[in-house]
Amino acid sequence: MEELLRTNDITLIPLVTTLLNGEGIDSFELDVNMSVLEGSIGILPRRLMVRADQIDQARRVLREAGVQFEG
Repeated sequence: MEELLRTNDITLIPLVTTLLNGEGIDSFELDVNMSVLEGSIGILPRRLMVRADQIDQARRVLREAGVQFEG
């Protein structure tokens, strides 16, 4: 698995997950439960991972959808 994006924006991960699912790309969200430690104030970023063999396709999907991400 490789990191596709890291964000504090709680609306971005569901959007990206939906876009990826539409293209048949599986993803996995990490750091979801860190909000328990931080008190749900959103200071710790969440990461979205995809399979290494699908990372280029996932990045293309995000670029085509106009999603801002690093990578």
